[in-house]
Amino acid sequence: MSFKSRGALAALMLSAAVPAIAEDVTITVWAGGSNENDMYRIENIRIAADLLMQEAAIEGRALNIAVEGKRDFGGWEEFKQGVTLAAEAGTAPNIVVTSHLDIAPWSQAGYIVPVEDYLDLDAWPLNDIYPNLLEIAAYNGVQWGVPQDAESRPFFFWKDTMRAIGYIDEEIDAIPEKVAAGEYTLQNVLEDAKKAVDMGVVEPGYGFYPRPTNGPDWAQFYQSFGGVLEDSETGKLVLDKAAMQAFYQFFADAVEAGVTRKNHIGTDFGQWYAEVANGKAALWHGGTWHYARYTSVEGNDDFFGTIGFSLIPAGDENGRPNTITQPLVYLITDQENDDHEEIAAQLVKIASEPRLNSMHAIKSAHLGISKQQSNIELYANDRWAAEATDMLLGNANAQPNNLNYGVYSEAMWAGLESTWTGVTTAAEAVEALEAELKAKLGDELIVR
Repeated sequence: MSFKSRGALAALMLSAAVPAIAEDVTITVWAGGSNENDMYRIENIRIAADLLMQEAAIEGRALNIAVEGKRDFGGWEEFKQGVTLAAEAGTAPNIVVTSHLDIAPWSQAGYIVPVEDYLDLDAWPLNDIYPNLLEIAAYNGVQWGVPQDAESRPFFFWKDTMRAIGYIDEEIDAIPEKVAAGEYTLQNVLEDAKKAVDMGVVEPGYGFYPRPTNGPDWAQFYQSFGGVLEDSETGKLVLDKAAMQAFYQFFADAVEAGVTRKNHIGTDFGQWYAEVANGKAALWHGGTWHYARYTSVEGNDDFFGTIGFSLIPAGDENGRPNTITQPLVYLITDQENDDHEEIAAQLVKIASEPRLNSMHAIKSAHLGISKQQSNIELYANDRWAAEATDMLLGNANAQPNNLNYGVYSEAMWAGLESTWTGVTTAAEAVEALEAELKAKLGDELIVR
């Protein structure tokens, strides 16, 4: 049922029925992938509850909301298993903060309810959220969730290394614009990485230093060569063989050129962070949230003086510069008491207001979700948030909310790994990938 068909009921519940039925309400929030820096994922719901109670008091209504939060999970797997088991047992938390990729399976399983049943997406503050982020929190034409934060996965480079291989400061400053225009491509990345190694500015294998594990980042390089993840007409996943082979070949070429280590995969992330944050690597890619790690744990106290960033460069004339965002989202779980779903949704709406979301964004080094956050001093005065938002967020896309995407992503990574390590050629890896995906996805896959 859409918001418009439930609008009158929702308004009645908010103004009178909810407090009368549930004067004392406990709302439970579980936040996956969160640490102390991410405290506002839960704390903003507490702030929202206080505001909602004060509004009710002004109207002469008794409403008492207690918010209980949990974020101390052993990891994403434990968190998701916990949500699933709780939902099956009928004891799910009212609000979950999770990856948008959980929307497809959890909506199909009946664990969550659409936020559009309770909230007017055309009203403040939801109408100010970036449309591409709202779209990421939807599935099959239904708005299931609300973006909780945003991030992006940029290309980084060490400025002193670029100077050492011949760039002047004006040229270094121009790299982000050249990337956005398609004038600085992944082929230029290989050329500059090789210069840095050949000239002894960085050690062999440290010219281009990618993330050492699987993750959403790899789809960016597939897109850099023109790859498409999902067909917009049918909603089916797409395997563009030429783009996938070019993506695989790029990393094989990086290993062959001596700018990326053949045994790089599996490098400890602690080691990786320390190396890229302090100039041991020439060029690399990572996440916007890495800024907090580089400038605190790794001790880089001159980030903007030492590190430049941009979109992920295009691979060739068939591709495009791009970046993937994997926003976490607020989801409302199915509860026996619909009034509690209504209250949970209202709390999520209030927590999405620019000032509240900006506290989370700056505290955790994430990006905001709405346009007006650029007018919030806390956000606007933070150089990293302002520059990263301007350069990256408007160009960000996401992995598809598709029930089969997990299979696709794991198979894509396996093909990259086999090419990277020299077990297969890029062409052989793509053929194996096609065979695996056809066997597992059948008619749900489009091969181009």
